Amino acid sequence: MTNSDKRVYIFDTTLRDGAQTQGVNFTLHDKMLIAGMLDELAVDYIEGGFPGANPTDDELFAKPPVLKNSSLVAFGMTRRAGVSADNDPGLRATINSRAGHACLVAKSWDKQIEQLMGITLDENLAMIQSSIKLLLANKKSEIMLDAEHFFDGFLSNEEYAMRVIATALDAGARWVVLCDTRGAMLPHDIEKIISAVGKKFDLTKIGIHAHNDGDCAVANSLAAVRLGVRQVQGTLNGLGERCGNANILSLMADLHFKMKMDIGPAQHNLHLLTRVSRQLDELLARAPNPHLPFVGTNAFAHKGGLHGAAVMKDAASYEHISPESVGNERVMVMSDQSGKSNLRWHLQQLHLTLPSEEENLLLANIKDAEFNGLSFDGAEASLDIFIKRHLRQMNEFFSLSSCDINYQNQDGESHTTASATISVDGKKIVKEAVGNGPVNALDAAMRQALVEHFPQLAGVQLVDYKVRIIPPSQEYQGTAALTRVMIESTDGQKNWTTVGVSSNIIAASESALTDAYRYYLMKQ
Repeated sequence: MTNSDKRVYIFDTTLRDGAQTQGVNFTLHDKMLIAGMLDELAVDYIEGGFPGANPTDDELFAKPPVLKNSSLVAFGMTRRAGVSADNDPGLRATINSRAGHACLVAKSWDKQIEQLMGITLDENLAMIQSSIKLLLANKKSEIMLDAEHFFDGFLSNEEYAMRVIATALDAGARWVVLCDTRGAMLPHDIEKIISAVGKKFDLTKIGIHAHNDGDCAVANSLAAVRLGVRQVQGTLNGLGERCGNANILSLMADLHFKMKMDIGPAQHNLHLLTRVSRQLDELLARAPNPHLPFVGTNAFAHKGGLHGAAVMKDAASYEHISPESVGNERVMVMSDQSGKSNLRWHLQQLHLTLPSEEENLLLANIKDAEFNGLSFDGAEASLDIFIKRHLRQMNEFFSLSSCDINYQNQDGESHTTASATISVDGKKIVKEAVGNGPVNALDAAMRQALVEHFPQLAGVQLVDYKVRIIPPSQEYQGTAALTRVMIESTDGQKNWTTVGVSSNIIAASESALTDAYRYYLMKQ
């Protein structure tokens, strides 16, 4: 296989197909930011949206983002039945868009064409042909056809599904993209059908668009590439309708690192994958999925003692690629399942070396703390503080001398106020604030007090708050149980998590909150 045979083109459809995700509503500003992120990754094609479908997409294509590395694609539909291509308003919107390329969608499943669209199979082919020719005549440099429901159509009527491909290519389409629209196919289905397509058509002109309803979107896309398909479509973090689309970040990493394919300029930017993944979640105000391959916070996390020991000797024993190659980092989780190797890794991060006896004592104390309700799994900031306190090396910076929280409910309206007394270098500062609940109010009061001495804390924000009830034994459950609070904070660049445990939810929250600020000051 030559280098040119290995070239695979990356087509991102986050701004169009990803926008169909339940709960996702991109503004024009959002779309511009995401397009910039994709351009920095240097994907080959960015599908910007559907001109003529909504004002947001109309404005994007009227004043498109300036792209340095990627090409903008406008999505559209083939002409309607009974209307000439010249007179179809949808095609006219695609033509008038300032995108250099266009991707049209057309049915390729005979059942849907005849039963849902109510037209003949030949009319559908005529619609494909005339639409592509019109776009080419109007200076769209590359035309792509999304053959919707192709795999279902192939199983229903193989001969007709093949005619859809032939019609599009004969009309001048650069790419015909085969869509597993229902996400129903398994890799062996893809291999069987793509092999049949490859006997009749040049697979370097064929793409794959896989949905994830069967949890096989990435696997199906890679199977198609292995057989010769040379364009893959997907979305950032696998966004998309129902169960989503193929995750374009996983596809890029697998194609480059595992299959040794040439993905063009994007292969030099794979160290940005983790950052882009988390930027998207931040834009959507969603908590990142820690279990995402390659880019999740748990993708290179090691908890078991045996695993930790092996990774310390040879990272490749449990890591399929280096975390740094995709912009991620290794995490050695400390818990009651962990051993000395996990602890030593954390000590190294703190630039500490301890005698073996001290290591044993520290490890025992960590496991005792876990037994008593603390959880350092996912709260590495609290672990660092715990280690420093154990070694009597922790600068506490401040103390919360007292706090008072007042909740009132009058005429159906609730109000929460909190006052906090902070001691710094022997000086006491008292502040009061109103919040959306007791923890938010306490946070606001503490922040007001702390920024007078530590102005850098003004940029620290609480981004997630989780509570879990932990029964200390079978005898004491419900309201008698311990409460574990985990707080995630950010300074806009990096996130960290702290944990607090108490039988009182406010006390647990106070512990996690104060340590969140202490950790930031410690790192500063």
